Amino acid sequence: MRGLSALLLLHLFEGFLAVALLTILGSPVSAQSYPSQVIRIVVPTAPSSPPDIVSRVIANELQNANGWRVLIENKPGAVMTIAGADVVKQPADGYSILAMSVPIAAAPAFLPNIPFSIDRDLTPVAKISTSYNVLVVHPSIAANNVAELVTILKSNPDKFNFSSGGFGTPAHLIGEMFKLQTSVQTTHVPYQQFPRAIADLLSGTNHYMFVTTLPVVELIHAGKLRALAVTGPKRLESMKNVPTIVEQGFPNLVVEDWVGFAVKSGTPREIVAVLNSAINKALANPDVRNALAKIGAEAAGGTPEEYGTLLKNQVAHWAKVVKDSGMKLPQ
Repeated sequence: MRGLSALLLLHLFEGFLAVALLTILGSPVSAQSYPSQVIRIVVPTAPSSPPDIVSRVIANELQNANGWRVLIENKPGAVMTIAGADVVKQPADGYSILAMSVPIAAAPAFLPNIPFSIDRDLTPVAKISTSYNVLVVHPSIAANNVAELVTILKSNPDKFNFSSGGFGTPAHLIGEMFKLQTSVQTTHVPYQQFPRAIADLLSGTNHYMFVTTLPVVELIHAGKLRALAVTGPKRLESMKNVPTIVEQGFPNLVVEDWVGFAVKSGTPREIVAVLNSAINKALANPDVRNALAKIGAEAAGGTPEEYGTLLKNQVAHWAKVVKDSGMKLPQ
């Protein structure tokens, strides 16, 4: 009986040791084999939007450089929370990546019942790109700089409109920030289709807009729109003759538009590290940097921790803007 008990205890100890070794070694092994299947990048905006283009540039490079299989899925809507909810429902294995940009940082302030927590349910991977918007006006607006525009708007409260590609988009958020900082009274006109927003700006139906550079550079050169300022701390290569908002005395209107990637919380740190390393390598490729530059974006990169700090700061910043401006989702 003593021999049988000793043998039983030995088997139990061996089983315990095996489980412990699997626990210790499991993450590195899974990271070594990652990725062994298709990676989904879930984009919370429509095809051909800046976050979509940025995500596709990175996806292509990850495929070409590493032989990974990467699929883009567009799931727009609800201030980017439809895409976010999709990712947090998936296993925490690194095979579902959420592309994020400015609106998702404002989402918690808009949506008290958001179906996930950015801080609790998502793990930052890397910041992908940085870009800035340009403030453009219809030529009928007799303003050649921001101060002149503010004077015109203040002299005619509630008589001018600014357009955007939708509620909660960067153009909308920056427009509301502009109203807060300058105390002007204008009306936001959101569009479900971005080209229509540009078309109505060109027609004079709307009067000004904060917009990404790509769709308006040629329109500015052709004199169909007038550029007053860029929202970055320095001038843009694509329009060096347009001064920054800082140069014109409005430092609090510097607004960075960014794209970054995150995965579901609980994803092994080793897998997050593999993704971060591959993304930083992709962003160092001159071809990738040039592709991003064509849409007015700069390659970013960095550590997950750095991107996590940006996210926390952005959530706090936009929560204040939403509260102070009284912005509410349309019912």
